[in-house]
Amino acid sequence: MMDELLALRDISNFLISETDTTFLRYLHDNIEWSDRLIGIKGARGIGKTTLLLQHIKLHLPQGDTLYVVADHFYFSEHRLFDLAQRFANQGGKYLFVDEIHKYPDWSRELKLIYDLRPDLHVVFTGSSMLDIERGEEADLSRRAIMYDMNGLSFREYLAMRHDIHLPVLSLSQILSNRFQMPPHFLPLSYFHDYLQYGYYPFSTQSSYPIRLSQVIQKTIEVDIPYFARMNISTAAKLKHLLMIISREVPFKPNYQKLSQMLDVNRAQVKDYMLYLEKAGLIGQLREATGGIRSLGKVEKIYINNPALAYHLSGNMPETGTVRETFFYSQLNTVAEVLSSPISDFQVNGMTFEVGGRKKGQRQIAAAEQGFVVKDDINTGYGNIVPLWMFGLAY
Repeated sequence: MMDELLALRDISNFLISETDTTFLRYLHDNIEWSDRLIGIKGARGIGKTTLLLQHIKLHLPQGDTLYVVADHFYFSEHRLFDLAQRFANQGGKYLFVDEIHKYPDWSRELKLIYDLRPDLHVVFTGSSMLDIERGEEADLSRRAIMYDMNGLSFREYLAMRHDIHLPVLSLSQILSNRFQMPPHFLPLSYFHDYLQYGYYPFSTQSSYPIRLSQVIQKTIEVDIPYFARMNISTAAKLKHLLMIISREVPFKPNYQKLSQMLDVNRAQVKDYMLYLEKAGLIGQLREATGGIRSLGKVEKIYINNPALAYHLSGNMPETGTVRETFFYSQLNTVAEVLSSPISDFQVNGMTFEVGGRKKGQRQIAAAEQGFVVKDDINTGYGNIVPLWMFGLAY
C-alpha cells in the first residue's frame, strides 16, 4: 500500500508541476477554499481539472496535498475512504478527487471521509449531471459546498488569448453604458472569433474539432446514460434529438412531433431535454411564471453556447441565433434568464430584445424597463447596449 500511495503522489506531483498558472478561471476566486468539503461540477472540457491543479500549485504545500483521478486503476482494488485514511494518517491535509462520478458509491464515501476525518480538506469535481440534492446523495448536500463552472466568458477569452484584462461587470453596470474601454481596444475585432471558438479553453489546440466532437460523444454516450441509467440505444435517441435541435435553433419544442420522431412518449422527450440541459449541451428558456427553479414551461431551446452551435451546424449557424445564444449563455451564468411575452428575454423584470445594428425599439415599446441589445456596435447609449458587453458578466 505504501508503494502504491507513493506512486499516486508521484503522479500528483508531476501533474501539478506541469500546470500553467498564468491564467486563472473566474471561479477560482469565488470559491471559499477553506471549507472542508467542496464540489465543483460542470460540463466536459471547460477546465475543471486545470482549476484544481492551479490552486494546488499556487496555494498549497505539495507535501500535504494529493491529487487523484477517480477512475485510476488504483481504485479497482482500493476504496477512496481507505486512501483518505492512509493519506491523512501520514500527515496529508488536502485531498483533491477529479471526476468523482466515475467512482462507484462516491457520495457515501465522501460523507464518511467528512464525518470521520475532520482533519482532511477534500475538493472533488464531477459531471454537470451530478445532483447531490436527491436520492442517495442527499446526505452529502448538507456537508458539501457546491459550485457550478461554465466555459470561458468573452472577458476570460480576452485575458487568456490576447492578454486584454477587463473587469467583471454586474448587470446594472453593463446596462449603465458607463464602462470606460481601454485605449485602442476594439471589442468587435475579437468578438466573432470568440463566438466561433472561444468558449472552450482547449480551442487553441490543432485537434480542437476532434476533441469537441469527443466531448459531445462522451457526454451523450457515457455521462447521460450513466446518470439516467439508460442503455446505449437510448443514447442514440439523445444524439438524434440534439441534431434535430441544432438544425432549428432557437427550437420551439413540439413534444408530440418529437415523440413520434424518436419513437418514445412525450414524458421521455422532456426527460431527454432535461438531461441534455444538465449535461451542458443545450439551454432551455422557460417562461417567467415558472422559471428554472420550478421547471416551468419551455418556450425555446438553444444550443448551450455559440462555439457548440458553430460546431454542430458545420460552422454555418444563423446570425440571429448566435446572438441570442451568446446573450443567454453569458447572462444565464449569473442571473435567471427567462422568456419574455413581448420580446426575446426577461431578466430581473427587465426586457431585452437582441439584434443587429439596425434593431429598433418596437418590440420593447410596452416594456416598463426595456433594452435593445445590439451586435456590431462597440459602445452603447441610453437603453441601447452592445451585445459583447454581456460577455463581461463573469
